[in-house]
Amino acid sequence: MALQTWTFDAPSGVYKNHALSSQLRMAAIAETKFMQFVRPEPGYGRGTGENVTITRIANVSEPTSGKLTENQRIPEDDLTITTVSVTVSEYGRSVPFTSLAEDLGHINLENIIQQKLRDQMKLTLDTSASAAFKAAQVKAIPTGIAALTMDTDGTASTAATVNLNVYHVEQIRDYLFSTLHCPPYEGDDYVALIATKAKRGLLSDPAWQDWKKYTDPSAKYNGEIGRIENIRFVEVNHSNALSGTKGTGSVLGECVFFGRDAAAMAVAVDPELRVGMPQDFGRARSVAWYGVLEFGIIWDTATAGEARIVHVTSS
Repeated sequence: MALQTWTFDAPSGVYKNHALSSQLRMAAIAETKFMQFVRPEPGYGRGTGENVTITRIANVSEPTSGKLTENQRIPEDDLTITTVSVTVSEYGRSVPFTSLAEDLGHINLENIIQQKLRDQMKLTLDTSASAAFKAAQVKAIPTGIAALTMDTDGTASTAATVNLNVYHVEQIRDYLFSTLHCPPYEGDDYVALIATKAKRGLLSDPAWQDWKKYTDPSAKYNGEIGRIENIRFVEVNHSNALSGTKGTGSVLGECVFFGRDAAAMAVAVDPELRVGMPQDFGRARSVAWYGVLEFGIIWDTATAGEARIVHVTSS
């Protein structure tokens, strides 16, 4: 399809000339937050096959008593070693254009295409990274202002009826720390990536407002949740990564709460921009982004000491 359509300003009479502004206005994209919480898996890269195998060491169970009896052998326990594989895939998209469009156009078409492809690449990879986090086996469903249902089979079987509030955050934190024994992401803090809808639920909770009124009066003014129960909150407005329309009547904003080693990223070829070889004697041109990589959850279980993610969602 031609990138320009040439027409007269008027079919007859006096012609006029429209001046073009020298400043371009770009459409904005959603913020991409998930990618900063995954790191390339060490030891894997170009020339190492289509997948990386991650070795996982399960805990040795704690005995009822560690005391020994004279003349009896020390009891033996089993060490369980399991693996999970992340198989890479090709990712990419392209935008074609013509030399005529660039030669006659007012703007630098190739630079603009490259910029918008970078934006598309960021959004696409962020969505793929979020899918790894949302593969968590532990699902938390807010079913009341002071009620939270936990499903541990990887499927949310109950519909959420309320949005996230401080009570739910407290229960999720206790579940991560006390039930799952999940190590914090950094220092003593867990991380929560939450949709804007979920953030609004917290900021509108009287429990949060009363607490912040005395500890940090400027929090509401600045739109900052702050830390709650050693959880650091990061707002996500990328709806393909975290939905703001979960639950009955779209009441719930989707979230993931997690600790260390939540998800992995296998990268064989780093995502990059590539300029296509000119075709038709240089008349047909294109720019693409391309990479060979994949994201995966490390502990795909709900077992204490192993599971690292709680996914707040709804059936």
